[in-house]
Amino acid sequence: MRNIAFQVAYDGTDLVGSQWQSEGRSVQGELESAWYRLHNEQVRMTLAGRTDAGVHATGQVANTLTSSQRSLTTIVRAMNAILPADVAIVTAWDAPDQFHARFWAERRKYEYVIDNGLVASPLLRRGTWAIARPLDGEAMHAAAQVLVGTHDFAAFTVGAPVGTTTRRCDEVTCIRTTRDGQQVVVVRLSANGFLRNMVRIMVGTLVMVGTGRLTTAGLHAILQGRNRQQAGLLAPAHGLTMVAVDYPASALRPEPSHVK
Repeated sequence: MRNIAFQVAYDGTDLVGSQWQSEGRSVQGELESAWYRLHNEQVRMTLAGRTDAGVHATGQVANTLTSSQRSLTTIVRAMNAILPADVAIVTAWDAPDQFHARFWAERRKYEYVIDNGLVASPLLRRGTWAIARPLDGEAMHAAAQVLVGTHDFAAFTVGAPVGTTTRRCDEVTCIRTTRDGQQVVVVRLSANGFLRNMVRIMVGTLVMVGTGRLTTAGLHAILQGRNRQQAGLLAPAHGLTMVAVDYPASALRPEPSHVK
């Protein structure tokens, strides 16, 4: 048996999420279905992180145990010929037998893009949250630094969490730039793990800072207070993209490919 790992990209607009569900198209479901069509072999794809309906990815990682003897090049080419247009395998590699895409992950990275033009760009609408009111990107970035470190992020999740709500957030940056000539604010987040809806609630709260409705001290108080009702709204799913997953060198992963 081989343990093959994949870097996966997808447009989440028409997907019910990354994990298999009884109704609707999921990333896991599409990968497993394509694999069966190619190999006549039923496998279970394990994903590095769970993404909600509407969330995109350029750097999701999956792995599966298989008896396939096809070359990696052949597998990538054939799988992409079968997969629908909104899901693609970017690269593949032979991982160690014990490799697990989720449990071996050391860090997950996300990017959230806000279209901050006066008029929303139709070309960016599938991957951005359009906010016409000018955002203070520098204030957002300064405030976001209180989120860096190991904290209890209970204020930034929904529902009853399974296990601890403590996570290590390694980086949060907010940068004003342009994409296709449009003013955007890009929020990048990196952590050893994220709670359910954590990134989207963080972004919704940072938007409060960007519009002057919340100060850095106020954000710190929300973090310390652990009360979801004090944090910002849940940012729309379609502005979020999972861009990378980091693994130890023992995962034998080649240099990740960058997908735009």
